[in-house]
Order: sequence, then structure tokens, then C-alpha cells
Amino acid sequence: MNTRWNKRPALSTWGDFGPDDQLGRLNLLTAAKVLEGIAEVREGQTFCLSLPLDLPGGTAMNPRRPPPQLNATRRGENANMTYPLSRDDARLSDVICDDSVTLALQYSTQWDSLAHMGQWFDVNDNGDAEMVFYNGYKAGVDIVGETDYRGGCGCDSGTHLGAKALGIENMAQHGIQGRAVMIDIKRHFGIRRFAFGYQHLMQIIEADNIDIRPGDLVCFRTGMDEAIIEMNGEPDMAYLNSHFAGLDGSDPALRQWVHDSGVVALLADNPAVEILPAKPLNNDFYPSHPLHDLCLFRLGVYLGELWLMSPLADWLALQQRTAFLLTAPPLRLPGAVGSPATPVATV
Repeated sequence: MNTRWNKRPALSTWGDFGPDDQLGRLNLLTAAKVLEGIAEVREGQTFCLSLPLDLPGGTAMNPRRPPPQLNATRRGENANMTYPLSRDDARLSDVICDDSVTLALQYSTQWDSLAHMGQWFDVNDNGDAEMVFYNGYKAGVDIVGETDYRGGCGCDSGTHLGAKALGIENMAQHGIQGRAVMIDIKRHFGIRRFAFGYQHLMQIIEADNIDIRPGDLVCFRTGMDEAIIEMNGEPDMAYLNSHFAGLDGSDPALRQWVHDSGVVALLADNPAVEILPAKPLNNDFYPSHPLHDLCLFRLGVYLGELWLMSPLADWLALQQRTAFLLTAPPLRLPGAVGSPATPVATV
């Protein structure tokens, strides 16, 4: 018996993998899927799919996420960087460098965990909506922020406990390695800004003869990664916001495809995977990020944002290939709702 919910959202997998599941569709990334990914390796060549983690640069793309700040650790009153140990003991020849970083976990190339975005939903089917996350895990009880007062979490206001459930460490412990496919939007549609829906997806799948299987990781190349790199830490938001496709999270056919396909993750080189602002799903009470709602809240499908897709996509096109082995673990940081990533594609 499930103790967290009596009603689950439409198009969801709540309970499908057990009442206490915290992995969602990651349950479909099995040993057999790892072997499928390995079977796509022919050359042994690798591609780094991470932007430099100090890009896009500044806070223009998201004012709540500052760029990383590197600092030396301290050795007493001294910076522990190019520090000669002979200063402490004349017999020692070592020169030490040791540093730390202050990092917004979703500043650059990143994973969204299932704790990243929830919704108001009537899980008890009694007419009262609650703030909940995938599989009915509750805000203030299972995911606890500074604004949560004494109650389910038993903590004081101002205490940040983070994701006691659904945190990024679940992804890391399971492992993220398997078969991935590339959907090259730029190659087929250029860099114009538009809402990429089901019909566009089917057009590329047919043209490139793409085989998408349950348990796959699906990558989308729009070309925004190339623009971000060329801007060299000074993003031109007017240009970025007027170019490049994003998935249409409000497209009913695309939403149904994500549900039916059994894919584990949607990954893109833009900052949200979906196009924003999005078309409202209804005229009443609706999510600002409909694809995040579908994937993170309902299905347990993971999202990866601001990945470096273009070099790999161009290589795959030249080789007339679309599938590869993807290895992309997040940080095993308990309680975090997102994580930087340094994904590696092996072809």
C-alpha cells in the first residue's frame, strides 16, 4: 500500500517501480542497456559533452545561478596554492596546490534530479492540492528548503536539508551509462527559434533512420552550444533568445511519445531542453515548464541541460550514424537537486 498518495497524475509512472521508488525511468537503464550502448562503439573515439563549467558566463542567463568561483584552500593564514612546504620544514621539497570552488550546481552542463521540480497536486484525492514531487514525495517533508517551517521535517525555519528523497545521489549510485541517440535539429532545421514538436521529431527520425528504444538516452542538438562557446563568457541573450529550437512541452503528441517511448532522459544543448515561455497546458492552473512537469514530476525522466552536442553531432552525421555509448554520472552529493556533469560519448 502506498502511504504517500491515493491518486497519481495522468501520464505518470508513479508506483510502477514500487511504492518507494526514487529512480523513475532510470530503472530501465539496466545491464542489458549498458551492453546495448557498448555495442554501438566501433572506433573507440571519445567526445566530451560538457561545456567549460564557467560558461555561459555571468548571470544573464539565470540571475539565481552565479558562475563558479575558484579559491585556494588555506594553510593557516596563507593560501595553499604554490605553497612550498620548505616554508614549514626546510628539508621538504614539495610545492602544494589545493583549491576549492563555490559552484551553483546547475550553472553550466548539468543534470536535473527528480527533486528539481514538483507541482501542486491532489495526491490524496480529497480536493486539497499539496506541493509534491515524483512518486508523491512531499515538500517540507522529503524535500526541505529554508522556507519550510517546523512540521513534517521537524526542523526550524531557515534550515536547508535539501532532498532527503529523490536527490542526485540516487542517479550517481545507480550509474548513468547506456545507449544514446542524437536528434540533430540544427542539421535539419537550422538555428531558427521554434517550438520543436512531435511532427518535427518524426521527420528527423524518418530522415536519419533513427532507432529509439526503451531505456535509451535521447540527445537534442540545436546549435546553441556553439553560440555560447563563441560568446566566450559574455552571452548575448538577445541573440540566444531569438534563435535555436526548444522542445514543445505543451504538444500533446510529443508528451504522449515521451510517455510511450520508455526513454530514460532527454538531453539538450540549451538551458531548459524545452522552449520557454511555454504555451499553457490549460486556462486554469498550469506548469510554467510543461516538459519539466511531464518528465521530472510525472514520468521520472531525467533532463540534461547546456550539454556540448555539436562536435559529436557533426561527427555522427559524417559517419551516417546516430547511436553511441553515453557515460554521464552526476556528482554523488547527497541532498542535491542538480549536478554538473562531464559526459563522455564513445563511438
